[in-house]
Amino acid sequence: MQNPAFTVKCFGAYAMATGLILLFVPNLLLGLFGIATTQEIWVHVLGVIAFILGFYYWACASAGVHAFFRASVVGRTLFFVMCGLLITFWQAPWQLILFGAVDLAGALWTARALRRQEARS
Repeated sequence: MQNPAFTVKCFGAYAMATGLILLFVPNLLLGLFGIATTQEIWVHVLGVIAFILGFYYWACASAGVHAFFRASVVGRTLFFVMCGLLITFWQAPWQLILFGAVDLAGALWTARALRRQEARS
């Protein structure tokens, strides 16, 4: 069994790694997912934001901030839903749902760990 802090720390590591890739070699990641490459600054800015958010996840997991764990379940689930809406209504590339799916899987993992921990208490 995993504790919620571990699941959130794993997601933080994923977000930081994704952020670094988007910051330094964004077209490598975009190309792997069949998303149009770009030379625009927005993708690097997104990388910075992803890295910082990942750091927040890591820090909150290290401190055992359960309120953050619960909020992250909602936020990561919303990210999945919003990816679907972007694809449906704004012609975002379908591959965006793959990023959302990682968030949803992480949210479900954390939710399960929270439920198990609460059941043990």
